Parts: sequence; C-alpha cells; structure tokens
Amino acid sequence: MRIKEVADLVGISVRTLHHYDEIGLLHPSDTTEAGYRIYSDKELDRLQQILFFRELGFPLKKIKEIIDSPSFNQNEALELHRKMLIEKRDRLTRMIRTVEKTIQHHKGEIVMSKKEQFEGFDFSQNPYEQEARERWGNEAVDKSKDKMGRMSKQQLTDFQEEFNDIYRKLAEVRHESAHSNIAQERIELWYNALNKIGDYSLEAFQGLGQMYVEDERFTRNIDKFGEGLSVFMRDAMRIYAERNK
Repeated sequence: MRIKEVADLVGISVRTLHHYDEIGLLHPSDTTEAGYRIYSDKELDRLQQILFFRELGFPLKKIKEIIDSPSFNQNEALELHRKMLIEKRDRLTRMIRTVEKTIQHHKGEIVMSKKEQFEGFDFSQNPYEQEARERWGNEAVDKSKDKMGRMSKQQLTDFQEEFNDIYRKLAEVRHESAHSNIAQERIELWYNALNKIGDYSLEAFQGLGQMYVEDERFTRNIDKFGEGLSVFMRDAMRIYAERNK
C-alpha cells in the first residue's frame, strides 16, 4: 500500500507517517522510482502496535525501544493491550455513570454521597505508568503492579477509597503552609499509602509530586478534590522528602 492509502485506512495523516519514518519508528518496506513510500503487511502490523501503545499514552521514543527490543513478543503485547483497554473502558464507564448521577444531583433529582461523587476516579494505581517507568525505572512500578495484582476486588475497592479519603484530607488543609505540622502529617499518610503498593524512595516521592504540577492530566484530576491541591501536594511532598532524607 502507498503511504496515502495507509493514512486513509488508519485515519492518521501522511505527515505523521513521514515523522515515524524520520525517527526510525516505522520505515516503509520500499520506495518506488517515483518516490512513493510502500508499506507491506509487516509494516501495517507494526503500525497497529504503535497505535495501541499510543492509545495507552506511551511516548514515541519508548514505543520504539519496546518494539525494537529482542525480547518483544507481539502476542504478549496484544494481550497486554487488551487487558489495559478493558480496564480503561470500565473506568470510563464508571465515570460516565458518575457524570450522569452528578447531573441528576444538580437538578435536585437525587442526592449523591461523597463516595458516589468520586466513583471512577482511580488513584489506587498510576494511570500514567510509562512516565513512572521512565523516571524511576521498572522495579518500583513492577512491585506496585505485583502487589495490586495480589489484591482481591474488595481490597482494591477499599484501597481506592483510602486513597480518595487522603486526597480529601489533604484538600481540607491545602490553604495551610506546606511546612505546617498538619500538612506534613497528612502528606505522610500519602507517602505511607503509596508504599503499601510500591517501593517509593523519598526521591521518587518528591519527583512524583513535581509531576502533579508538570503534567496537566495529574493536575486536572487531583484538583477535582480542591482547587490548587496539586501545587500544595507538590510542595508538601518536597518538604517531606527533604526533612526525612
């Protein structure tokens, strides 16, 4: 298939395919005398893998490393994609239900509990796992996933509520100084909770706090518990890490 045919089939731009070629992520199998890039079934399979990883939030540089690794197994990757996409679908379904109930709540048709208000917001695991792997390596993330995988469904639900409860407690004191005793006591709850599922060093803990502000996805979700909470947590996490080194 020519590049324009591939672009039309997949729903991406020709410019994107040119960029993938330039960075060594996806080369055409051949080029005609007229200069047209040609893609075979092998390249289309690779493109499908690339787009699955992109849908799950992996950066292009990391996708190239993964796919080009000698240990990469396409079938294993597809199973992982399937599992992660199902989890994403289920979480979005829960959030849609929460939105619908919130609309009814605002209309006065129902009364929502605090727990119902935040159903679908899952902070029990890092939804941006790739960033964590890039910054701190695989070990801490793998330990976290292993611990989560050993939990029952009820344990996971309880743990998610514990995380949300800590967010709410932090939101209550977000207008206090990040140096204050109450701020440091509550950010310690967060540090201890994270280390129930992972192995976060003080350095990693401080770096995670910085991500809460640098990555708008984190900021948007965290600040739903209270305007400015992400900045407050970043500052409190930095101070906690410095004091306990």
